[in-house]
Amino acid sequence: MPKIGMEPIRRSALVQATIAEIGEAGSLEVTVGQIAKRAGMSSALAHHYFGSKDNIFLAAMRHILAVFGASVKVELQGAKTPHERIEAIIRASFSEENFQPEVISAWLNFYVLAQNSSQAGRLLRVYQRRLHSNLVFNLRPLVGNSAPEVAQGLAAMIDGLYIRQALRNEALGRLGTTAMVVDYLDMSLRLKGAK
Repeated sequence: MPKIGMEPIRRSALVQATIAEIGEAGSLEVTVGQIAKRAGMSSALAHHYFGSKDNIFLAAMRHILAVFGASVKVELQGAKTPHERIEAIIRASFSEENFQPEVISAWLNFYVLAQNSSQAGRLLRVYQRRLHSNLVFNLRPLVGNSAPEVAQGLAAMIDGLYIRQALRNEALGRLGTTAMVVDYLDMSLRLKGAK
């Protein structure tokens, strides 16, 4: 007889194990068996909850995106001006919980999976549209019609730094990375004649 209330706990354990396994392997070349073993359960139970490795990975990415969204909300609490809100989004992108090696590895593999998986592609587009719209909303009072262009540059910087971090032997520091993107923001605002 199944234990009542265990499903959310087991699903969460499988999601965390997926992120850890992908982080360790550096690729999606992990098996459901490896994920299940790390989570302390059978692969049959993992299949029962998610159906496939792709579904487990998509659940892991949804979790990563939810953590990112929560980080943005926390960072935005003290931000009053459009510039402060943009900086808050940048800080959340490189926060301790979001810029961990295993999360970065999951992101890199997510970008790759999105090329061939319609579900992953859809999830990636949702993230990209949300980031873009939040940046544009806060940039518009500063640079007017140039807001989409500056937002695209900021998003490319963030994504690019995640990719560079995943492919480097030595780590980029969170604070230095954040400062680099904020410098790009300030330079872009100057070039666009920010109000």
